[in-house]
Amino acid sequence: MKEVQMSNAQVEKQSRAFYSYENIAIYHGDILTIEEIAEASVDLIVTSPPYNVDIRYNTHDDSATYSDYLEFTRKWLSKCLRLVKDDGRFCLNIPLDKNKGGQQSVYADITTIAKEVGWKYHSTIIWNEGNISRRTAWGSFMSASAPYIIAPVEVVVVLYKDSWKKKSGSGISDITKEEFMQWTNGLWTFNGESKKRVGHPAPFPVELPRRCIKLFSYVGDTILDPFMGSGTTLIAAHQNNRIGIGVDIDRDYCQLAVNRLRSEAQIEQQRLF
Repeated sequence: MKEVQMSNAQVEKQSRAFYSYENIAIYHGDILTIEEIAEASVDLIVTSPPYNVDIRYNTHDDSATYSDYLEFTRKWLSKCLRLVKDDGRFCLNIPLDKNKGGQQSVYADITTIAKEVGWKYHSTIIWNEGNISRRTAWGSFMSASAPYIIAPVEVVVVLYKDSWKKKSGSGISDITKEEFMQWTNGLWTFNGESKKRVGHPAPFPVELPRRCIKLFSYVGDTILDPFMGSGTTLIAAHQNNRIGIGVDIDRDYCQLAVNRLRSEAQIEQQRLF
């Protein structure tokens, strides 16, 4: 397969990156203020933002009020809209709802905000993650007084900018017939990722961005993860011959992503064709 090549503008911006190699660039910074990513340059965004459930990240405060969390969400969704091409797409992994610190309809609220800032809605994939449910309370056990319902799933909201039909890019799809038939069923079942194995408090498995990338982008397309974390999206991008750009506000996580790219994606090893 032909090697993915960056444009001159991409190469120039990549030179200011925390890390860059071939088709991958990592930026240590805030997605709200970063200037190295050109507007209307991204084909597909795949990300899982902080859930605001008091996860202990190194830098990010994951315990804001819900209204502040939604306002932050509005800002970064608006920024990401400017970064994608007219036929750009967005796979947004978020929880269905939230019960820690009060019941909140996270999926409904964020989807509404996304549409308000200009994203168009395409569909929702239900991710049946086998190891997500960890009950610590049942509310009123075996009583109608105040029971709690916890759905052991997450969602991937599929959005787009202006046109759902993809017109830009190489036009080369690398998805198999079996993958296409399986993944266009909007119920995906596979396990989550181990925090201990990855060394990050909230990783998702490579399978999630792999499916999104192969289903919704062409070979050679530019994939962005504005909340890169441990670099899983970039691993999938590199393994599937896409250009991958990751942004994270935490320097240690940027280095973790580099380490994973080297060990799991073998990014700096010579390729044999």
